Amino acid sequence: MQFTAGEIVAILGRNGSGKTLTLHTLAGLRTAAGGEVLLDGAPLLQLKRRSVALRLGLLPQDLEDAFVTTALETVLIGRHPHLALWQWETSEDERLAREALAAVDMRDFAARRTDTLSGGEQRRVAVAALLAQQPGIFLLDEPTNHLDPHHQLAVLGLFRALADQGRTVITTLHDPTLAARFADRALLLFGDGRWSAGPVGAALTAVTLSELYLAPMVELGADGRRVFVSA
Repeated sequence: MQFTAGEIVAILGRNGSGKTLTLHTLAGLRTAAGGEVLLDGAPLLQLKRRSVALRLGLLPQDLEDAFVTTALETVLIGRHPHLALWQWETSEDERLAREALAAVDMRDFAARRTDTLSGGEQRRVAVAALLAQQPGIFLLDEPTNHLDPHHQLAVLGLFRALADQGRTVITTLHDPTLAARFADRALLLFGDGRWSAGPVGAALTAVTLSELYLAPMVELGADGRRVFVSA
């Protein structure tokens, strides 16, 4: 399967179907069971990790900080691939980090300790760190985890805008309605080795999603948008 610039691909499937495994394989954290992952035509596992980090960024499903830092210090970690060995962050790095915090509505939390933030606030700080990294390819593992509906739409809207600017976004999602709204293509993992992919308009149907989730799904229409709910 090929991923191209300027698109969002949503990966959907039941728990344990291999969504996170797929993202980790694309990130080079695991070896592919078959074939290989190419990044700009080169075998991913043969590239230096710093080179990969400059082009590809991963948002894990959950983050656990080993050390307590401020929100700004956490976001500055995203700038590390751009620094030389032993180089400290510059004022430009700090500017980009603060811009990233502002993009996720966390500007006023820069000096807050991360252990005082709610789960949703910590998630937005993690998204900001990825934005500060400025990769060309974003791998997102459940980016809406811990987020309220407002911030779910805001964060996915950010990545929709980045895709429209030519970035590549590959994201796992549990909500097919969000996938239909923000993604261009969908990759469906059925959990038994079968998979299918295609434009969201064709790939996401009530029949297919019912088979995917082993639960009856129906499609509704609301304000011109497609909405999927369990029957």
